Amino acid sequence: MSVAAASVWNTSHVSCSKKLVEFRQITNRTYQASSCLPNAAQRLILCSQMSFNKAGIRQLKSVRLRHRFRLKCEALCADIPLEGKCENISKATLVWRAIKLPMYSVALIPLTVGSAAAYWQTGHCCAERYLTLLVSSVLVIAWLNLSNDVHDFDKGADRNKKESVVNLVGSRTGTHIVACLLLALGLIGLTRVSIEAGSLRSVLLLVYAIFCGYIYQCPPFRLGYVGLGEPLCFAAFGPFATTAFYLLQSGTRELAISATAISSSLLVGFTTTLILFCSHFHQVEDDKAVGKYSPLVRLGNDVGAKVVKMAVTSLYSLLLALGLGQALPFSCVSFLGDSRLPFQVLGALTLPIGKLVSSFVEKNHKDKSTIFLAKYYCVRLHTAFGLALAAGLVAARLFVRKQLPHAIII
Repeated sequence: MSVAAASVWNTSHVSCSKKLVEFRQITNRTYQASSCLPNAAQRLILCSQMSFNKAGIRQLKSVRLRHRFRLKCEALCADIPLEGKCENISKATLVWRAIKLPMYSVALIPLTVGSAAAYWQTGHCCAERYLTLLVSSVLVIAWLNLSNDVHDFDKGADRNKKESVVNLVGSRTGTHIVACLLLALGLIGLTRVSIEAGSLRSVLLLVYAIFCGYIYQCPPFRLGYVGLGEPLCFAAFGPFATTAFYLLQSGTRELAISATAISSSLLVGFTTTLILFCSHFHQVEDDKAVGKYSPLVRLGNDVGAKVVKMAVTSLYSLLLALGLGQALPFSCVSFLGDSRLPFQVLGALTLPIGKLVSSFVEKNHKDKSTIFLAKYYCVRLHTAFGLALAAGLVAARLFVRKQLPHAIII
């Protein structure tokens, strides 16, 4: 009886395998025949009509197999390059992508953390100055984004990028002029506050930060094309910008730059650089084609995913080390201090986001259609971590201020 049962099972198994082979062959032929249709929806309809008219597929009564086939058709249609008529994306969606609103957190966080560090040090913070600096910083970041689109367009990197501002507007010159005007307005605001504060050091630091952005993308430097974008990003948004905002919000002209200010700026630079690094996962091939050798192009996506995991681990290790070394007040570090204080958990709230970034990149780094979301997960981490750090600094001043950090730079 067992021998007969085994024979029946083997026969049915072979029959099922043959059907699956036919299934795959028909799927591939269907994809090739349908790829010339104008859009993904029509291709999917044709896939369904052609497939279930085949004699071999009619025998596949299983709902699971039919569901798999539909998913296969959708995946095949999704893999077709987004050129010409292959995908219709609404203008509103393209405009939203071009605005890159989440990316403006890189203007908010350095200012907020720098202001919080100044408040921790001096107990002073000017709301009017904060708003002026915020608007000016947003204008500078807008210049950075627009000029990046212009120069990538010149190099051919954005030729197939529908959400490029140059492609949407249809004018490379117009986009460049608007970018320069935004930079000029941003510089006016930053200069006004710097003169009001009477801080020459902050002026120099802001000039260094903007210069880093210029040599990263603009000719004749274009240092981003030789893999120096991440170091420049770290310096610009970390030690330069965050420290400058710390000085501008201090309320005094000759405030020493403390260990707390330097430590906070390093953490801000770390998370900002992670955004830039992860933004290249989905465009490695395009970057390589135009000669842009970012760190991810040099390392490859597999090694890059490991770098992201190590970076997230290093971020929290550095936070812990700075807390233990008293460079940061304990209220900035979730693992330390009096557990009875509610603000002690602020840093811990960002740990799940850090883990999410690491696991998402590790799981999807080979999927070009999905990995582009990694930069937005990094933006979440950058924003949450920065706000938690700032809240910890403010809380330390208000509730558990025990001693001021020693000045390390005069």
